[in-house]
Amino acid sequence: MEKNIQTGKRIQSRREELGMNLGDIAKEVGVAVSTIQRYEKGKIEKIKLPVIEAIAKSLQVDPAWLLGQTEQMQPSSHIEVSSINNLIPLPKTYQIPLIGEIACGTPILAEENIEEILDVPQRIKADFALRCHGDSMIDVHIHDGDIVYIRKQSDVDNGSIAAVCIENSATLKRVYKYPDKLVLSPANPQYEPLVYTGDELSQVRILGKAVGFTSLIE
Repeated sequence: MEKNIQTGKRIQSRREELGMNLGDIAKEVGVAVSTIQRYEKGKIEKIKLPVIEAIAKSLQVDPAWLLGQTEQMQPSSHIEVSSINNLIPLPKTYQIPLIGEIACGTPILAEENIEEILDVPQRIKADFALRCHGDSMIDVHIHDGDIVYIRKQSDVDNGSIAAVCIENSATLKRVYKYPDKLVLSPANPQYEPLVYTGDELSQVRILGKAVGFTSLIE
Protein backbone atom coordinates (compact mmCIF):
# COMPACT_ATOMS: atom_id res chain seq x y z
CA MET A 1 0.00 0.00 0.00
CA GLU A 2 2.95 2.34 0.72
CA LYS A 3 4.01 2.11 -2.95
CA ASN A 4 0.50 3.04 -4.03
CA ILE A 5 0.58 6.13 -1.80
CA GLN A 6 3.93 7.17 -3.29
CA THR A 7 2.58 6.63 -6.82
CA GLY A 8 -0.53 8.64 -5.94
CA LYS A 9 1.52 11.53 -4.57
CA ARG A 10 3.63 11.62 -7.73
CA ILE A 11 0.55 11.61 -9.94
CA GLN A 12 -0.96 14.48 -7.95
CA SER A 13 2.20 16.58 -7.74
CA ARG A 14 2.95 16.25 -11.45
CA ARG A 15 -0.69 16.93 -12.37
CA GLU A 16 -0.71 20.11 -10.30
CA GLU A 17 2.68 21.12 -11.71
CA LEU A 18 1.19 20.93 -15.22
CA GLY A 19 -1.94 22.83 -14.13
CA MET A 20 -4.20 19.86 -14.93
CA ASN A 21 -7.31 18.87 -13.00
CA LEU A 22 -8.60 15.38 -12.24
CA GLY A 23 -10.99 15.54 -15.18
CA ASP A 24 -8.16 16.26 -17.62
CA ILE A 25 -6.34 13.07 -16.60
CA ALA A 26 -9.51 10.99 -16.43
CA LYS A 27 -10.50 11.99 -19.96
CA GLU A 28 -7.11 11.09 -21.44
CA VAL A 29 -6.87 7.79 -19.57
CA GLY A 30 -10.50 6.82 -20.16
CA VAL A 31 -11.61 6.30 -16.55
CA ALA A 32 -13.90 8.09 -14.12
CA VAL A 33 -12.70 11.20 -12.26
CA SER A 34 -13.25 9.35 -8.98
CA THR A 35 -10.87 6.61 -10.16
CA ILE A 36 -8.03 9.11 -10.69
CA GLN A 37 -8.81 10.53 -7.27
CA ARG A 38 -8.51 7.05 -5.74
CA TYR A 39 -5.19 6.52 -7.51
CA GLU A 40 -3.86 9.76 -6.06
CA LYS A 41 -4.93 8.77 -2.54
CA GLY A 42 -3.39 5.30 -2.91
CA LYS A 43 -6.71 3.55 -2.38
CA ILE A 44 -6.41 1.14 -5.33
CA GLU A 45 -4.11 -1.74 -4.45
CA LYS A 46 -3.27 -3.00 -7.95
CA ILE A 47 -3.01 -0.72 -10.97
CA LYS A 48 -3.00 -2.18 -14.46
CA LEU A 49 0.12 -1.52 -16.51
CA PRO A 50 -1.74 0.09 -19.46
CA VAL A 51 -3.36 2.51 -16.98
CA ILE A 52 0.01 3.47 -15.49
CA GLU A 53 1.39 3.99 -18.98
CA ALA A 54 -1.62 6.09 -19.99
CA ILE A 55 -1.30 8.29 -16.90
CA ALA A 56 2.44 8.64 -17.47
CA LYS A 57 1.85 9.67 -21.07
CA SER A 58 -0.70 12.25 -19.99
CA LEU A 59 1.72 13.63 -17.39
CA GLN A 60 4.70 13.40 -19.76
CA VAL A 61 6.73 11.29 -17.36
CA ASP A 62 8.36 7.86 -17.21
CA PRO A 63 5.98 5.14 -15.89
CA ALA A 64 8.87 3.87 -13.75
CA TRP A 65 9.04 7.28 -12.04
CA LEU A 66 5.35 7.10 -11.15
CA LEU A 67 5.97 3.68 -9.61
CA GLY A 68 8.96 4.93 -7.59
CA GLN A 69 11.38 2.70 -9.48
CA THR A 70 13.50 5.62 -10.59
CA GLU A 71 14.06 9.22 -9.58
CA GLN A 72 14.42 10.24 -13.22
CA MET A 73 11.11 11.80 -14.20
CA GLN A 74 11.54 11.80 -17.96
CA PRO A 75 11.32 8.51 -19.91
CA SER A 76 14.67 6.82 -20.40
CA SER A 77 13.92 3.17 -21.14
CA HIS A 78 11.11 0.69 -21.61
CA ILE A 79 9.56 -0.67 -18.44
CA GLU A 80 9.12 -4.44 -18.27
CA VAL A 81 5.83 -5.92 -17.05
CA SER A 82 7.67 -8.69 -15.20
CA SER A 83 9.55 -6.17 -13.06
CA ILE A 84 6.38 -4.67 -11.59
CA ASN A 85 4.85 -6.82 -8.88
CA ASN A 86 1.78 -4.71 -8.14
CA LEU A 87 0.35 -4.50 -11.65
CA ILE A 88 -2.20 -6.76 -13.35
CA PRO A 89 -1.74 -7.26 -17.12
CA LEU A 90 -4.90 -6.77 -19.15
CA PRO A 91 -6.47 -10.06 -20.34
CA LYS A 92 -6.52 -11.08 -23.98
CA THR A 93 -9.60 -9.73 -25.69
CA TYR A 94 -11.77 -10.04 -28.77
CA GLN A 95 -14.30 -7.61 -30.21
CA ILE A 96 -18.10 -7.60 -30.11
CA PRO A 97 -20.61 -4.90 -31.08
CA LEU A 98 -22.43 -2.71 -28.58
CA ILE A 99 -26.03 -2.51 -29.75
CA GLY A 100 -27.75 0.86 -29.58
CA GLU A 101 -31.27 1.49 -30.87
CA ILE A 102 -32.74 -1.54 -32.62
CA ALA A 103 -33.77 -0.63 -36.15
CA CYS A 104 -37.26 -1.78 -37.06
CA GLY A 105 -37.37 -5.18 -38.75
CA THR A 106 -33.58 -5.66 -38.93
CA PRO A 107 -31.54 -8.52 -37.40
CA ILE A 108 -30.03 -7.67 -34.02
CA LEU A 109 -26.47 -7.53 -35.39
CA ALA A 110 -27.33 -5.46 -38.45
CA GLU A 111 -24.92 -2.57 -39.04
CA GLU A 112 -27.55 0.09 -38.37
CA ASN A 113 -28.05 -1.29 -34.85
CA ILE A 114 -24.38 -1.12 -33.82
CA GLU A 115 -23.33 1.82 -31.66
CA GLU A 116 -19.65 0.91 -31.25
CA ILE A 117 -17.21 -2.00 -31.03
CA LEU A 118 -16.03 -3.22 -27.61
CA ASP A 119 -12.99 -5.21 -26.50
CA VAL A 120 -14.12 -8.11 -24.31
CA PRO A 121 -12.00 -10.57 -22.24
CA GLN A 122 -11.76 -13.95 -23.96
CA ARG A 123 -13.17 -15.73 -20.92
CA ILE A 124 -16.56 -14.09 -21.62
CA LYS A 125 -18.26 -15.88 -24.51
CA ALA A 126 -20.65 -13.29 -25.92
CA ASP A 127 -21.90 -12.18 -29.33
CA PHE A 128 -22.93 -8.61 -28.54
CA ALA A 129 -23.43 -6.19 -25.67
CA LEU A 130 -26.14 -3.84 -24.45
CA ARG A 131 -25.89 -0.77 -22.21
CA CYS A 132 -28.24 -1.08 -19.26
CA HIS A 133 -30.70 1.78 -18.71
CA GLY A 134 -32.48 2.37 -15.43
CA ASP A 135 -32.42 0.52 -12.11
CA SER A 136 -34.73 -2.44 -12.73
CA MET A 137 -31.90 -5.00 -12.26
CA ILE A 138 -30.05 -3.55 -9.27
CA ASP A 139 -30.69 -6.58 -7.05
CA VAL A 140 -28.36 -8.58 -9.31
CA HIS A 141 -25.84 -5.71 -9.15
CA ILE A 142 -26.53 -4.44 -12.68
CA HIS A 143 -26.87 -0.66 -12.60
CA ASP A 144 -27.70 2.16 -14.99
CA GLY A 145 -24.90 2.54 -17.54
CA ASP A 146 -23.39 -0.92 -17.02
CA ILE A 147 -22.42 -2.91 -20.11
CA VAL A 148 -24.08 -6.35 -20.24
CA TYR A 149 -22.61 -9.10 -22.42
CA ILE A 150 -25.11 -11.25 -24.32
CA ARG A 151 -24.70 -14.69 -25.90
CA LYS A 152 -27.06 -14.83 -28.86
CA GLN A 153 -29.79 -17.47 -28.52
CA SER A 154 -33.52 -17.50 -29.21
CA ASP A 155 -34.52 -19.27 -25.99
CA VAL A 156 -33.28 -19.45 -22.39
CA ASP A 157 -34.02 -21.55 -19.31
CA ASN A 158 -36.64 -20.36 -16.86
CA GLY A 159 -35.20 -17.80 -14.47
CA SER A 160 -32.30 -16.83 -16.74
CA ILE A 161 -31.45 -13.17 -17.23
CA ALA A 162 -31.91 -12.38 -20.90
CA ALA A 163 -31.97 -9.54 -23.38
CA VAL A 164 -35.48 -9.38 -24.77
CA CYS A 165 -36.75 -7.34 -27.68
CA ILE A 166 -40.22 -5.89 -27.19
CA GLU A 167 -41.32 -4.47 -30.53
CA ASN A 168 -38.17 -2.39 -31.27
CA SER A 169 -36.85 -1.85 -27.77
CA ALA A 170 -34.42 -4.13 -25.89
CA THR A 171 -34.79 -4.79 -22.17
CA LEU A 172 -32.90 -6.93 -19.65
CA LYS A 173 -35.08 -9.13 -17.42
CA ARG A 174 -35.42 -12.58 -15.88
CA VAL A 175 -37.51 -14.76 -18.17
CA TYR A 176 -40.25 -17.08 -16.89
CA LYS A 177 -42.17 -19.16 -19.44
CA TYR A 178 -45.61 -20.66 -18.85
CA PRO A 179 -48.00 -22.53 -21.18
CA ASP A 180 -50.19 -19.46 -21.66
CA LYS A 181 -47.94 -16.51 -20.87
CA LEU A 182 -44.43 -15.07 -20.71
CA VAL A 183 -43.28 -13.12 -17.65
CA LEU A 184 -40.34 -10.72 -17.73
CA SER A 185 -39.36 -10.09 -14.15
CA PRO A 186 -37.18 -7.17 -12.93
CA ALA A 187 -34.65 -7.57 -10.12
CA ASN A 188 -36.00 -4.62 -8.17
CA PRO A 189 -39.12 -4.85 -5.95
CA GLN A 190 -40.11 -1.32 -6.96
CA TYR A 191 -41.06 -2.58 -10.43
CA GLU A 192 -43.86 -4.93 -11.49
CA PRO A 193 -43.20 -7.90 -13.80
CA LEU A 194 -44.17 -7.52 -17.45
CA VAL A 195 -46.72 -10.18 -18.44
CA TYR A 196 -47.52 -11.12 -22.05
CA THR A 197 -50.34 -13.39 -23.18
CA GLY A 198 -52.16 -14.29 -26.40
CA ASP A 199 -51.37 -12.06 -29.37
CA GLU A 200 -49.01 -9.97 -27.20
CA LEU A 201 -46.50 -12.82 -27.31
CA SER A 202 -45.77 -12.01 -30.96
CA GLN A 203 -44.32 -8.67 -29.82
CA VAL A 204 -41.67 -10.36 -27.66
CA ARG A 205 -38.43 -11.93 -28.92
CA ILE A 206 -35.56 -13.32 -26.83
CA LEU A 207 -32.27 -11.98 -28.16
CA GLY A 208 -29.88 -13.90 -25.95
CA LYS A 209 -28.70 -14.84 -22.48
CA ALA A 210 -26.77 -12.43 -20.24
CA VAL A 211 -23.36 -14.00 -19.51
CA GLY A 212 -21.55 -11.13 -17.79
CA PHE A 213 -21.40 -7.41 -17.27
CA THR A 214 -19.01 -4.55 -16.62
CA SER A 215 -19.84 -2.01 -13.93
CA LEU A 216 -18.61 1.55 -14.19
CA ILE A 217 -16.62 3.12 -11.34
CA GLU A 218 -18.15 6.46 -10.43
